[in-house]
Amino acid sequence: MAQTEAVPVAPADEAALVAQAQSDSNRFGTLYERYRERIYAYLRSRTTSEEDAADLTQYVFVQALAALAHYRVHQVTFGAWLFRIARNVAVDFHRRRRATVPWDLVPEALQPAAPEDLATRLIEQESLARLRELFVALNTESRELLTLRFAGQLTAPEIATVIGASEAATRKRLTRLLQRMKERYDEPAH
Repeated sequence: MAQTEAVPVAPADEAALVAQAQSDSNRFGTLYERYRERIYAYLRSRTTSEEDAADLTQYVFVQALAALAHYRVHQVTFGAWLFRIARNVAVDFHRRRRATVPWDLVPEALQPAAPEDLATRLIEQESLARLRELFVALNTESRELLTLRFAGQLTAPEIATVIGASEAATRKRLTRLLQRMKERYDEPAH
């Protein structure tokens, strides 16, 4: 699946789409189309194969459709609610499989494209290798924050909702995490 830029949705527009889908499940397709690629990208970064990510994406939307009657717009955005389901599906999947996803299995579509210049490509490969090394060294919670932010394209408030933390604490954790990553990246590799 090709990665697309997240399109901001006005809360009122999203609430209207959800209300339509709650009264007529055939209208759920609009919400599915709006979030499918982002959910897939998030789950692809949490699995070792495209097939697993596709299966889990389908499962997320099946669960979301089944629970849609219980969703309340005023409690949390639909996107955050959907990513909470996706996160729980991924956690359950890994509990059953006991597998981890190495950084080099993140889909190429989510990695920066390398230009044709060989020297530039080599420098970028070294940079990506350094980032992989730093990513792998992070604890599970930190990797999850980065995955939600960059693969899931969630905002700090949405991530806060997904992980069950305050928005301020989530922003602070993200800022500190990115600063630590930058500092470690700038250090000479061991």
